[in-house]
Amino acid sequence: MLQDQNTEITSKSEPSKNVGRLVCVGTGMHLAGQISTLSKSYIEIADVVFSLVTDGFAARWLDAINADVRSLQSFYAKPDEVKNRRDTYSEMVNAILTEVRKGKLVVCAFYGHPGIFACVAHMAIKQARAEGFESNMLPGISAEACLWADLGIDPGNVGHQSFEATQFLLYNHIPNNCTHLLLWQIALAGEHTLTQFSTTTAKLEILVDHLSQWYPLDHPVVIYEAATLPFQQPRIDTIALSDLPFAELRSISTLMIPPSKKLTLNQQILDKLGITADTIG
Repeated sequence: MLQDQNTEITSKSEPSKNVGRLVCVGTGMHLAGQISTLSKSYIEIADVVFSLVTDGFAARWLDAINADVRSLQSFYAKPDEVKNRRDTYSEMVNAILTEVRKGKLVVCAFYGHPGIFACVAHMAIKQARAEGFESNMLPGISAEACLWADLGIDPGNVGHQSFEATQFLLYNHIPNNCTHLLLWQIALAGEHTLTQFSTTTAKLEILVDHLSQWYPLDHPVVIYEAATLPFQQPRIDTIALSDLPFAELRSISTLMIPPSKKLTLNQQILDKLGITADTIG
């Protein structure tokens, strides 16, 4: 359990300190190969584990290593219910903190990375710390990490930008079209009420029109979905930007837009550094 590397981990059999603790961990995009040994150790020794994972295989894996695993999925709106996700997240945080206040070691296991598009972890940690409880976050393999690996792209070559799709629409973001652009939660683009789980063709057409300021309508874009099970393959669908409103999009879909222009050298900086263009790789 890596106890020699992390002296903070304590066994449930040791005397209680009567002080609750919260640890938020990432399980990676699919179990059990992408979870760190340290995160797995915390799940094993936790008094209570709250989970938010994508499939039954992951849920059963968690059940197998801890006797008290509680899914947070039940807080989402029922099929016939309209519920703001802010209320859902608040209820999740309250459930988590209720157990921390009882002096328990509480672990929250989120698929992917617990701090990326996972506001519950940040909210719970902030609240726990405000109440004087020790809390921390351990990283996990995110969808972005899988994306670069699956697409064979080194984002360090030309750089990249990353935005939540609705935020990109609503705010004055100006993308650098010489770099890769990632738009997360593309299936929710333009949905600002936090009560729906999908967007509309009309809203996607607005997004395409907005993007056309920097990218031609025939520019190839990639709809990407990381594999969530070891036997699955990632979704990598290349389409024209103009076809985005009619593409099949799911909650885990990410839009990756490759550069539409090449990087250009900054001659003023080259002159100040005494560098000539022909020496740049």
